[in-house]
Amino acid sequence: MSLTVDEVLERYWDEIEPLRNPVMLVALRGLFDIGGVATSALDWMLKERDFTVVADIDPDPFFDFTQERPESFLDEDGDRHIRWPENEFVVIRYPEGARDMVVLNGVEPHVAWGTFTKSIVDVAQGLGCTLVISLGAAAEQVPHTRVPLVVGSTTNDDLASRLGLSRPQYQGPTGVAGVLLDELDRSGLTSVSLRVGVPHYLMHAQHPKSAAALLQHLQHVLGIPTDHQNLQAEISRWQELHDAAIDSDAQASAYVEMLERRHDQIVERTMPSGDDLAAELEEFLRGQDNDD
Repeated sequence: MSLTVDEVLERYWDEIEPLRNPVMLVALRGLFDIGGVATSALDWMLKERDFTVVADIDPDPFFDFTQERPESFLDEDGDRHIRWPENEFVVIRYPEGARDMVVLNGVEPHVAWGTFTKSIVDVAQGLGCTLVISLGAAAEQVPHTRVPLVVGSTTNDDLASRLGLSRPQYQGPTGVAGVLLDELDRSGLTSVSLRVGVPHYLMHAQHPKSAAALLQHLQHVLGIPTDHQNLQAEISRWQELHDAAIDSDAQASAYVEMLERRHDQIVERTMPSGDDLAAELEEFLRGQDNDD
């Protein structure tokens, strides 16, 4: 017997005040989040902000707990608890920004992907989101000494044209992120997939510079403060560790120099400013509201 959304999704948003121009952000730890970059970016974004939990997905039907093990921990009173894999939806209100945000910073499930992605669509529709942005990170030929570029794709031709995004071209085995984008497309919700590069030669390190690049891009386009500057101390610390690992190897140093030259050539090409991107997105979303 297949699961239904109502069996696994708890909704808590009946009593909250209406949201202002909400957009949903989704990051899932798993195949398309190398180094945990996308989920750590949202962790930083939420760190200094008040938020309200508005829904959650029951983990029990979706996980093989021999792979994604729950954790036992002691609280401040010494009582023992179990922490299960969480997929909570939270709302952040931005009175100083252009809109409010609905955020899912969770874990990619092992099974029942169809029901899981339908649950995300249910929340987006229930809270009136006109756009869903999925965040990810991939191992790429990018130098650790430069700010990595953020690239995006969408199946919406109008939005692709406005923001200079590509249409998805990948064919082959996919993950929950790919299934989610297909489900959003079928439901009529506009979606954008954003991906940041992680230096493939340092895959097992942490990459706060990549996380900050994602947050800065979101701040430019969405008109919300993402507090990406708070990552500067972590960026400096990991830059020193990355430099030390590369400087001790002449061949690796030469390879990084080659990547730097190629990266700089790409950046020199004409690219739309953050203000231009934000204005185009606002115009697109206004059109979505008028259609509704």
